[in-house]
Order: sequence, then structure tokens, then C-alpha cells
Amino acid sequence: MSLSFDAIVIGAGHNGLVTSAYLARAGLSVLVLEQRDRVGGGASTEELFPGFRFDTGAHRSARLHPAISRDLGLAAHGLELVRSDPGVFVPLSDGRHLLLGESASASADSIRAFSTTDAERWGEYNGFTKMVAGFLSSLFSIEPPEIPEPSRSDLFALGRLGLGLRKLGRSEMEEVIRVLPMSCLELLDEWFESEPLRGVLAGVSVQGGFHGPMATGTAFNLFRRAAESGSGSPVALLRPRGGVGRLSEALASAARAAGAEIQLESRVKHILQKEGRAAGVALEAGTEISARIVVSGAGPGVTLLGLSDPAALDPEFVRALEAVRYRGATAKVHLALGELPRFDGLQESGRHLGGAISISPSLEYVERASDAAKYGRVSEAPYLEAVIPTVTEPDLAPEGKHGMSVLVQYAPYHLRDGMWDAAAAEALADTVVETLGRYAPNLPGSVEARHVLTPAGMEQKWGLQEGSVFQGEMTLDQFFFARPVAGWARYRTPIEGLYLCGAGTHPGGGVTGNPGYLAAHRIMKDANGRR
Repeated sequence: MSLSFDAIVIGAGHNGLVTSAYLARAGLSVLVLEQRDRVGGGASTEELFPGFRFDTGAHRSARLHPAISRDLGLAAHGLELVRSDPGVFVPLSDGRHLLLGESASASADSIRAFSTTDAERWGEYNGFTKMVAGFLSSLFSIEPPEIPEPSRSDLFALGRLGLGLRKLGRSEMEEVIRVLPMSCLELLDEWFESEPLRGVLAGVSVQGGFHGPMATGTAFNLFRRAAESGSGSPVALLRPRGGVGRLSEALASAARAAGAEIQLESRVKHILQKEGRAAGVALEAGTEISARIVVSGAGPGVTLLGLSDPAALDPEFVRALEAVRYRGATAKVHLALGELPRFDGLQESGRHLGGAISISPSLEYVERASDAAKYGRVSEAPYLEAVIPTVTEPDLAPEGKHGMSVLVQYAPYHLRDGMWDAAAAEALADTVVETLGRYAPNLPGSVEARHVLTPAGMEQKWGLQEGSVFQGEMTLDQFFFARPVAGWARYRTPIEGLYLCGAGTHPGGGVTGNPGYLAAHRIMKDANGRR
């Protein structure tokens, strides 16, 4: 093999780029291999129709690990994060609507139209959410302990985490522990009575997952989103100016500046091994490249059961890996619009449409949308979250026109009848347009073009197993020291020199860069012989 590097990173998704930048900063020669013609993976902005640019995967960012922006100087590489206000607009079929944003008082005024009691509790709820989100942010920023034999540094980190929790106060600590395993339904039953408010929060709690808001553990996802927002609010919308792809481009620029090489349109066929350890990769084009460290941003199943030889792994580990649940049930529909949608009951639409648009009139509506997925069917009345970035950034579409990206749930990867072919994708797009048309009657007639990404399409486009946008469900039994599997949560794999850095590792999905950051630091610790 004539080509040789200290480290090869498979995949130029945002986590892979974070890892490569840190390894290059540490003095390693780093090669990033990306199968597509652009960086970013599911955090990409692409021109799908002439003049129309869309965030094809994630249409929101999150607060990056506190050190990443500072260490990599992302502002100097063109990254600017902007927060939409209001964060979410919830239209109702009777012409009324709910607006939630940065201002607690303005949000309370909007809630008051549905419930005076809920309006009065909104501020208290936000304070409680920020408290729980603060604890989770601390948890998301540390490496999981080594199980079953934690090191001194593990015990110190866990002790510091526990001390932070204890400092909240005894009753507050007990509340944090009590609420995380709850269902979103159980949590909201304790706080709110108005269905539009319950509905939008229920929608947040299920995004990217398979379960409905009545399932145990969905409260955790609501708080997780609040932690990722950076403001402690589960309804905040944070987005890079110019599209989510700008984040990935800034990370790629920072990685290159640190010395990493990024090679596009280079699909890895398999990971090479020599004497039981990773030794490099073989590309589908036939080239072999050697490296003493291989890091994969792909999911754990794709990496260890697809790109590696499962026969070389312990059967118990393989069984545990095969038991990881993926169950993608999220699709994306992108619409090129000739004009802004006009929602019933609104005199003007611009400001209302600058954040997310949530089709979630009640918690029960979101739960019923999930019922179809349980039986392998696409919801006929789906939960939707749509964004129209062109409201604030008109240059993302031709003059006078707009682009809308719609997250759709539920659309299960495994269909009971048929498969995800072109007809099924078009039927899904029809359902989305019809659903939006019930609230904005002019929208169906304004659609000039549409593009659909089904769960099967996401698997093909980005290598997401079963279309799981989080590389594995974000449930409490697949979290922290159990992500991806118990005993292997520290970014290492049973193959020496092979590491994972994607969303299938702690702390999971979301455009945070946390997995990539923590993986890079684990690799550097191992290189220096530190636990």
C-alpha cells in the first residue's frame, strides 16, 4: 500500500469532521473519506431544483459541544448560528394558532388564548426544563464510564456530575431523576391542559423516533432537545445562516486548516485488518490505504457488521450489536413554492413563518400518527414540522419564491404492504401536501416541485441503517454506557485501532458534534496510554 496515514476517518458527516479536525490538531496525518460529492452527510444543504437550496437532512442545528467552536475557530471559517423568534408556530384547523418563542411573556400571551392556567405556568415550566436540560448538558459532555470496571477518572467525572445534581437541591434532584423515564403524556399531564401546547411539546418528544408520546421515556427526549437548543427551551430553533450545510462546510474548512485531507467520492468497501487490529481501508475503486487508526462515522451496525468481518468478533458482541433497535420512521419532503403559504386566521404570515411550523394540534393527534407505524403503515394524518428558511434568507430560492422542508412522522422503514418505491414516495408527498393544505389552503396550488426522502432513501443516501436518523433509537436503554452496547460505549470497538465517532455513540443524534469531540479525545488518550 503506497498511501499511508496515521488515521483514516470514514465519512465526512459533522461528527467525522469534528474528529478529524481534533486528530489533525494533535499532529496526526488524517485522511477523511466521503462517499458523496460533498461533506456533511445528513447535515447538508443542497440545490434540489434550479435556484432552490434545502437542508436535505437536519433542518435545525444544536448547541455544539462548548469547546468545539472555540478550539476550531468556526466563526473564522464562516459559521454564524442564528436563533429564530418565534421558535414555533402551531396552526389549528379553526383558524386559531399558538406562537412560542424566546420571550416567556409573549409565549404566555399566546397560550392564554387557550388556557389561563397554562399561561401562568409557562414560565415555571421553562425554569424546570432549563434545570433538567442543564443536568443533561453536563451528562452529554462527558465520556461514559468503563463498565464494569470504571477508572479513577470515570469515578471522578461521575462524582462531579452527581455533585452538580446534588447542588440543585434535594427536591430538585429527586424531580430530575423522577421525570426522565416518564412518558411525555405523564409529564404534560402534570403541567398543562391546553391541547395545542401539549401537542407541540409531544411532537418535539418524538422527533426522529418510532414511539408516540404516550411511550415511556419520551419525556427524556423532550428534555434532550431542550439541552441541545443551548437556551434550555425545547421549542427553540437554532440554525446556521445559509443552511445547516454551512456548519459542515465550516468544520471541513477547520479540519483542512489543521492539516486533514478530505477526499470526496471515495466509498470504503471494507476495513482492513492485520493481526487482529485495524490496518487501513480498501476502497471500492480498488485502492488500499493503510493507517494505524481507523475511525468510522457510520453507524455501529454498518461499521462492524458491514465494513468489518463479523466472524472476527465475539459472538456475544455480535448478538448485542444485532439487538440494537433502529426502526427509522422519519421522512423528509422538500417543496418548491411559488408563494408563501397563507394560513387561515393570519393577517400576515412573514414573522410567524420564520421558525418551525408544527402540525400537532393535540397530543392525541401525535399519538394517533404513531399508531400507523406500529402496524407498518404510513400515517394518513402525520405529525409534521416544516421550516421555510427563505422567509429570513430569500437568496436560498429564486426571487419571490420559497423552499419548505418538512419532517414527516410517521413513515416506517419496514412497510407491511409493499416497499418504498417511487409510487410510495409520491403517495407520501401527496399526504404531506394535503395535510398542510388543511391549514394553508393556497399551499397545494403553489407547489412547483417536490422531492421526497423516505427512510429507505436516507439509508441509501447517507448509510443510515433502517433510515434511523440517530443511528439507533434514542431511548433510555440505548443511552450513555449502553450506546451502542454495554461495555463498548467509549468509542472503541473490539477491533483494536478501530473507533466509532457517529450518532450511534454517546450522546447520540442531533447536530451537536459531541460524539465526534468525545471520540477524538478517547483516541488521543489511548494513544498516550491513558484510561
